[in-house]
Amino acid sequence: MKKSDQHRDRIDVHRSPMLPGAITAALLCALIGSPPPLHAGDKDISGFDEITLAPGDTGTCNSSPCTVYLKMPPGGGNYEVMSSGDGSLGEYPAGETVKLGSFWSDQAFTIKGMDVPKAYAYIPNQP
Repeated sequence: MKKSDQHRDRIDVHRSPMLPGAITAALLCALIGSPPPLHAGDKDISGFDEITLAPGDTGTCNSSPCTVYLKMPPGGGNYEVMSSGDGSLGEYPAGETVKLGSFWSDQAFTIKGMDVPKAYAYIPNQP
């Protein structure tokens, strides 16, 4: 085998078909635990010890616990608000900004009976 052929073979070894898969796996690992991507119309909210969210918002609180307020969508009557961490938080009137409580960890809030996106609150875990 010629020296030029050996050099070409050595270069081909570095062109591994597994490289794109490895890069994809590394990117996925980096994204695990990241907030969901923002979509058109979504807002990114941040605050120190409290945040006010509306459906579709993503909020980051810089302290723990964090008091979360939710802007209820317009409508009539009361709607139940669910938390991913605490279950049912209670029923609240449509069209009002309501205090959901203070939370020590990440939460996703759902309004049962209303076709609106979840609101996300990211709260640091602190001892």
